[in-house]
Amino acid sequence: MAHVAQWKKEEVQDLKDLIKGYQVVGIANLSDIPARQLQKMRQNLRNKATIRMSKKNLINLALYDSNKDKTKIDTLSNYMDGQPALILTDMNPFKLFKILEDSKTAAPAKAGVIPTEDIIVPKGDTGFPPGPFLGELQQAGISAKIDKGKIVVQNDQVVVKAGEIVSSKIATILTRLDIQPLEVGIDLRAAYEEETIYTADLLTIDEDKTLSDVQKAFAQAFNLSVNAVIYTKEAMPTIIQNAASKTLNLAFNASILTSKTTEMLLSKGYSQMLALVSEIPADSDALDEELRQKLASTASQEKAVEDKKVEKPEDDEDDEETEEETEEDAAAGLGALFG
Repeated sequence: MAHVAQWKKEEVQDLKDLIKGYQVVGIANLSDIPARQLQKMRQNLRNKATIRMSKKNLINLALYDSNKDKTKIDTLSNYMDGQPALILTDMNPFKLFKILEDSKTAAPAKAGVIPTEDIIVPKGDTGFPPGPFLGELQQAGISAKIDKGKIVVQNDQVVVKAGEIVSSKIATILTRLDIQPLEVGIDLRAAYEEETIYTADLLTIDEDKTLSDVQKAFAQAFNLSVNAVIYTKEAMPTIIQNAASKTLNLAFNASILTSKTTEMLLSKGYSQMLALVSEIPADSDALDEELRQKLASTASQEKAVEDKKVEKPEDDEDDEETEEETEEDAAAGLGALFG
């Protein structure tokens, strides 16, 4: 049986103790992170999360041995890549992922790096005076010229496509142009919480879309509650308003006199009376002088309203006064008609 170094046993035990002591265990890739930035990230995560780097095989052993306490946690081994590290915390894995993503900083592209997105040199003034740098840009396939005493890039230029290797020549040009196309930070690949593995694609949340989805769901739930007459604190005012409106419409259409419908019904009756009387010939003996005057007055009012619409809309206050006068005329007309 091969001898196992004591320090490896102690390291595995330490990792197991850490895994057991936290609710959330994540696997991260710390490749290409400068020591200074990694130290700063550790400081930002102090009292929030613990970062523990170790060898892949030792992390694998610790995860496997931790299955008795955290079922299926050894599945995290499938997400180890680059320079693996454990991130241990008691915070929600989505919150942890957001903190790590927000802490990422821009970094220059080094030779040999493979970017995940196209690297673009933007159109515009480079700030460099005419000189050898113009030839370097042109040799790299970047369209540039001299304009007003400065080297100017003529068009946005993709210098490295996603998945391609950054050459030393391109890396030097990007550095001189102060273009930092890469992001450096802790890359959380997966996180374990309560027997569930959350991969990076699941942890990535579009906050604007999520908020929009929540607002849409609330609106749909509200509409369902109102239309199905399900009593909730939010829907009750609208349900009561709908009920009051339907009750008023029913009372009006059924000619039921209430404190709300009396004036409306009088106005309706008055209008129907005038409509009926207007069908009688003007020279008929069936019309007395009072009815003729009311018909003439109504015609005059209708013409005045039409003239106002053509000329200029009046203020709401004037409209309200006209409506009040019409209602008073309606009540008076019905009173005269029925004695």
